[in-house]
Amino acid sequence: MIFLRLFWEFFKTGLFATGGGMATVPFLFDMCARTGWFTAQELADMIAVSESTPGPIGINMATYVGFSTAGIPGGIVATLGLMAPALIITLMVARFLARFNDSPVVKTVFRYLRPAVIGLILFAFWQLVPYTFVGSEGKVLVLPVVAFAVLLFCILRWKKVHPIVWIALSAVFGILCL
Repeated sequence: MIFLRLFWEFFKTGLFATGGGMATVPFLFDMCARTGWFTAQELADMIAVSESTPGPIGINMATYVGFSTAGIPGGIVATLGLMAPALIITLMVARFLARFNDSPVVKTVFRYLRPAVIGLILFAFWQLVPYTFVGSEGKVLVLPVVAFAVLLFCILRWKKVHPIVWIALSAVFGILCL
């Protein structure tokens, strides 16, 4: 029964979390509250680990939750559950989208979908702020806030920097924040 529940929970997440792995975070917070499979702090840790490991963040987190809940079979089932909606929808849409690629309706739908995805990602950021910038005593942690501000300044100042530089800068800030 746990496998069916894992598949269903991640199927729903995969169905409605359009826009990438960070868009799954609000759904994972909801799943955390409803199922008790993991805590909000564990979710913040999962995000940190998923961001630093190869592969899509949503897939990494589904695999982690499934594995921690029901072992290797659970990891496989949760991952397949998250991937299934995208696979099904892609197969259905690919057949018809080429025909309507220049349609004003299709262009309008995608134009309005982008802000919704940005909203989901900003909501995920807002949900993670207490776990990132606030210590266990409730005090704001100065070093992560400064590191975030410096990183944000660098992003705005130097937009065309190789991704390896951003990864290295993030690693340095992460180490400083430990």
